[in-house]
Amino acid sequence: MGGYKVLLVDDEKLLLDSLEIILSLNHMEITGKANDGREALQILEEKAADCDIALVDLNMKGMGGTELIKIMKQRFSDIKILVLTTFYDDKYITEAIAGGADGYLLKDSGKDTILGAITQILSGITVLDQKVMARLTELMAGNFERTDKGRPNGEQGNVSGDISMELTGREKEICSLMADGLTNKQIADRLYISEGTVKNYISSIYDKTGIHDRVKLIVELKR
Repeated sequence: MGGYKVLLVDDEKLLLDSLEIILSLNHMEITGKANDGREALQILEEKAADCDIALVDLNMKGMGGTELIKIMKQRFSDIKILVLTTFYDDKYITEAIAGGADGYLLKDSGKDTILGAITQILSGITVLDQKVMARLTELMAGNFERTDKGRPNGEQGNVSGDISMELTGREKEICSLMADGLTNKQIADRLYISEGTVKNYISSIYDKTGIHDRVKLIVELKR
């Protein structure tokens, strides 16, 4: 871990300073610290090439995080975005994910979780807090249920069986636990296998389903 360049966006000075210390001690470089979205965009205008990922709060005075995320994805699409907030209600979750956030953690997640999320996101993996994942899948399942009820002649959308036909029993079991919002470590503990083995299974699941994003896979499994 280390060598990553990080932009911090939050209107809580204490949190900004704390994150700066934690990330710097873990060999990450702070591109800048912004108190709202507009200040973040000003920093990026000059330093976008020196930023790998932005840690963004959602509820800030001035330009909030959801608006910032949309603009960043349009103008600085190579920069990853990790939402770090205290809120996980429906509106915030759906707007942040729909806007293009690459991860969504709560501020009480803890240092190791935040550091791990940064590494995972920059490796191309979407990271969601367990509470957020559970709520998102509930929302998606509800949307799919309403959509299916509106289909003519009782026609149904894709079901999980469509994408799991080639999966082994163990892979289906892991899919089920992923859909419940469990992390790789929690799945490993539940099944009494190593976290590395879980990652290997998930890699196989991605290859067989053709879906290489955890959130998209879980949403598809909930259909």
